[in-house]
Amino acid sequence: MADPISSLLPVGVPAAKASAKVHKTTLDQSDFLALMSAQLKNQDPTKPVDNSEYVAQMAQFSTVNGIAAMNGAIAQSNTTLAAITNRLDTLIAATKR
Repeated sequence: MADPISSLLPVGVPAAKASAKVHKTTLDQSDFLALMSAQLKNQDPTKPVDNSEYVAQMAQFSTVNGIAAMNGAIAQSNTTLAAITNRLDTLIAATKR
């Protein structure tokens, strides 16, 4: 069976050369879909992968994306709250003078 990662490379580009250009440290949804497509393309037709496995993988990926987005929103809220707290502390200190 062919390597799924190699099948995603442009024709004539060695894997070592292509990987030298990539600076990503994480995979995103497009990477997941590309890997899943390569896996489907290269699977043994006499032993197909169960569809429920793909659905479960996509659900897990969506959950991780949702958690990452929520973490970003919480971090932004924390930053805003810290700025408000600092401003209130400054106002309180000014009124005590």
